[in-house]
Amino acid sequence: MSSARRQLHLNLFLMGVGHHEAAWRHPRTDPSRLSDIRYFQELAATAEAAAFDSVFLADGVEGPTPGANAWVSHFEPFTLLSALAVSTERIGLIGTVSTGFTEPYNLARQFASLDHLSRGRAGWNIVTSAGDRAARNFGRSRNQDHATRYQRAAEYLEVVGSLWDSWEDDALLLDRATGRVTAPDRLHEIDHRGEHFQVLGPLNIPRGPQGHPLLVQAGSSEDGRDFAARHAEAVFTAQQTLDEGQAFYGDLKRRAAALGRDPGGVVVLPGVVPVLGSTEAEAKALDEELDQLINPARAVGTLSTLLGVDLRDHPLDAPLPPLPPVTAINGAKSRFELVRDLAERDGLTLRQLIGRLGGGRGHQVLAGTPEQVADHIELWFTQGAADGFNVMPPILPEGLDLFTEHVVPLLRERGLFRSEYQGTTLREHYGLARPANRYTSRRATELSNF
Repeated sequence: MSSARRQLHLNLFLMGVGHHEAAWRHPRTDPSRLSDIRYFQELAATAEAAAFDSVFLADGVEGPTPGANAWVSHFEPFTLLSALAVSTERIGLIGTVSTGFTEPYNLARQFASLDHLSRGRAGWNIVTSAGDRAARNFGRSRNQDHATRYQRAAEYLEVVGSLWDSWEDDALLLDRATGRVTAPDRLHEIDHRGEHFQVLGPLNIPRGPQGHPLLVQAGSSEDGRDFAARHAEAVFTAQQTLDEGQAFYGDLKRRAAALGRDPGGVVVLPGVVPVLGSTEAEAKALDEELDQLINPARAVGTLSTLLGVDLRDHPLDAPLPPLPPVTAINGAKSRFELVRDLAERDGLTLRQLIGRLGGGRGHQVLAGTPEQVADHIELWFTQGAADGFNVMPPILPEGLDLFTEHVVPLLRERGLFRSEYQGTTLREHYGLARPANRYTSRRATELSNF
């Protein structure tokens, strides 16, 4: 595809009343609406009116530590995305589900159901889930090590893909004359027997409109990059500088090519937190206002868990103490490295670090005018650091409204973003082909060799 025709991809990352950790304390947000489905339907409608590729929901499987004053998640993704499927028509619907604490048969069925309900707009953000607290909700004393989690995830993907293909596209007959519901030779028991899973199949729902829902991944560790290069079709990532963005982008595309994949079939979407104002001073004032609302004790507790060091008694105005090597981290290795490098590169104190992370947990925070934000997006897009962006408004709904009303028109004027949808499925939005059914392909190969 020529560079003149290349278009940005924009995904709306839905997170409570905004991505700044103190957004719920800001007077222009209403956290009481987080149990109201109409709130999320309105946000999705705003993104769809702007022709965003997709909306995305993060998720976790552990509750807050008692007394930690942590945020509460109200809805799990399948429930909420199913509701959004019937209130929208074109925008993609991406949900996070862990391979660590679910079974592939149930997940394959749920995503196939969402794909049918939405007429081909489902996407799965694949996570392996770090942390021992999550494991203790599922009958385990501690989580698996980092490498094992990714090995399990790879086998999980193999099972899920086979299940989605267990119904060939012409398997469902519904032939009233003969009484045949399905074609027996088009419906397959996968009979998977692996290290982590044993699954007979077939799935109990026909193949979805997209064949396979879009596969999304967000890890940037060595294991995460290898996994993304092999399996992912869109990658959510976090880099702080253009050089870092270009290095990650180039590395991931090279890994995909080395595995025989088309690098263009892996869409890289860094996160960006646009703090917008009519002037740069106005935007920076909002950014500072939000930072002043951060609860230091909560932020330090979260950072302690991420870095593997208890910082609760560490002076706020001192640099970080010595950190363990990344090899000792059994959690989110890539996020550990990002935070460590940010603190070292910019010489940040603990207080400054929690302020920098409060806006986007390590994603780029852009405080400026719509023109400045559009300039940044264009630079990364044209200089080999991004195929689009995971848009993370600091406060909602205001931040999304400002982005769609003032930044999106600038991107369109520059020929960087569509004015309307060109397709109907999430795969079509991302310019990705519908996967061939493995059983159909295998039979065609066998016939051609006969």
